[in-house]
Parts: sequence; structure tokens; C-alpha cells
Amino acid sequence: METINQLFTLNASESALGLSLAAMTIATVLSIIITLIYQITFTGERYSQNFVHTIIIMSVVVSVIMNVVSDNAGVAFGLFAVFSLIRFRSAVTDAKDIAYIFFGLSVGMTCGLYQFTLAVVMTFFASILFYILYKFNYGKGKDTQILKVTVPENLNHENLLDDVFQEYTLSYTLRQVETTNLGTMIMYTYAIRTKNDTKDKMLLDRIREKNANLKVSLAYTQNGA
Repeated sequence: METINQLFTLNASESALGLSLAAMTIATVLSIIITLIYQITFTGERYSQNFVHTIIIMSVVVSVIMNVVSDNAGVAFGLFAVFSLIRFRSAVTDAKDIAYIFFGLSVGMTCGLYQFTLAVVMTFFASILFYILYKFNYGKGKDTQILKVTVPENLNHENLLDDVFQEYTLSYTLRQVETTNLGTMIMYTYAIRTKNDTKDKMLLDRIREKNANLKVSLAYTQNGA
């Protein structure tokens, strides 16, 4: 009888180990797909390779953790208390990066609960959704632009460009005023959002008519890229 019990225990252990290996393998494959979508849809200047690796590692580790704590509520609360002490070394500045972190964690949790079909369906559905949002540029607003205008001191007054801004911009905010060229000129710095039909050249030409054809510069900052 003891021999039979030992055989059942051994078979159960081997079965659990096999499921755990399957969970880690599937979590690895699916998290790699997630990171591929992340790289395709990334819109900044340069993404972090460490961040890509982190998504994969977290997904695999969470799949193991879910396997360990799934039948033991006490252990689950203890582990989550430990994880609550963990902090990221660098702040996540892009909201979309946070979404990918949760995406990877969700896949790892689902695999750790042996819901492999659900994990696969969720990965492909969410990946397609991310790609469609990226491809159609859904929800993109007008970029904020930094406008710098140099004005001769004799033309300097606060409302010099108000009529131009009202015609060509949705909003404008004066950010900085400084003197230049030994105090003979004033440089204004504005944050503006131009109307959809406004061309940069049109705006710059109108401003040059106002500031005696002195230097004007326009730079872009990305909103929610």
C-alpha cells in the first residue's frame, strides 16, 4: 500500500512539474510576442532594451508565483506583501509602458493558473488591439509647439501677436520673456497648439510681418507619443 501511495505522489509531482514547465514556456513565448508588438508600436525616440527584457522576465516569474500561491491564501498574502516593498529604479514616464507591464503580468498570471487557452487568446486579442490603435493613430491630439519670437525693443508690447494667435492657434501660453542682443531686443517663448489647417510657414510669415522680419523658431514637443 505504501508503495502505491508513493507512486501516486510521484506521478502527481511529475504532473505538477510538467504543468509548471508548460506555464513558464507558454508565458515566455507569449511575452516575447508582447515585446515584439511593443517594439513595433513604440513611438518615442528610443526604447529601453532592459524594459523589454523585464516584461519577459516578469511574465515568467509571475507564472511560477501564481502556481505556488494558487492553493494557499496565506502564502499569497505574504508574497504580495513582499512585492509591495519593491520599487522601480527608474520611473515609468509613458502611460503605454505601464499598460504593457500589466499586459505581461496578466499573461503570466493566467499561465500560472494553467489557463493556457485564455492566455493565448488574450495575448493575440490585446496585441491586435494595440497594433490597430497604433496604426490608425487613435486619439492623437495636436502636438504642442514651442514658439520663440524675437521682437525689437521699440515694437515690444504684450499683445503684439494676439491677433495672429487667435487666427492660427487653438491655444497659446506665454512661457518666458528675456532680453537679447545687449538688451536691444526681447525674446518671447510661447507654448502653442495650432489649428489643424494651419501650416507652419503661414504662421511664421504672419509673425515675421509683426516682428520686423527678425528670428522666429518653432519646435515640436510630443504629447502622449
